[in-house]
Amino acid sequence: MADTQSAPSIAYTRAPFSTWLGIVCLFVLFGLIVLAVIGPSPRTSDYEETRAKKRMEKLKTLHEESQKELTTYAWVDKNKGVARIPIDRAMEVTVADLAQKKPAPAGPIATPASAEAPAGKPAAQTAPAGASPAPATQQSPPAPASPAPATTP
Repeated sequence: MADTQSAPSIAYTRAPFSTWLGIVCLFVLFGLIVLAVIGPSPRTSDYEETRAKKRMEKLKTLHEESQKELTTYAWVDKNKGVARIPIDRAMEVTVADLAQKKPAPAGPIATPASAEAPAGKPAAQTAPAGASPAPATQQSPPAPASPAPATTP
């Protein structure tokens, strides 16, 4: 009679040694291919060095352009007559203009209308003539009472 084996025993039969040896050889071959491709490449980071050089060149040109704009005369809009002057000169002109002007006193601070207004005059008319009107006062609602902390025995 034919050798009959049950289904579970067929499913769990062991692979022959040559199959395992073939799988291991494939992994080794893959490793050798990877080493052959990656091995001769240089280990230095030329890419990062070139990026750093480009960034430094961009920074240098940006600094030179900003220095040129801050230290030279040029037309911003010739049709409108708008020109750019060096920042040092602009500060000198601004300080000279401010030195020629007489400082103006600040207006008095308007206080809220109080109950102590002079008799016969409403509280709104007690502020000086040039003062700005007092801001409207807003009443905030009272804060809710917080419960007392619980005591532990």
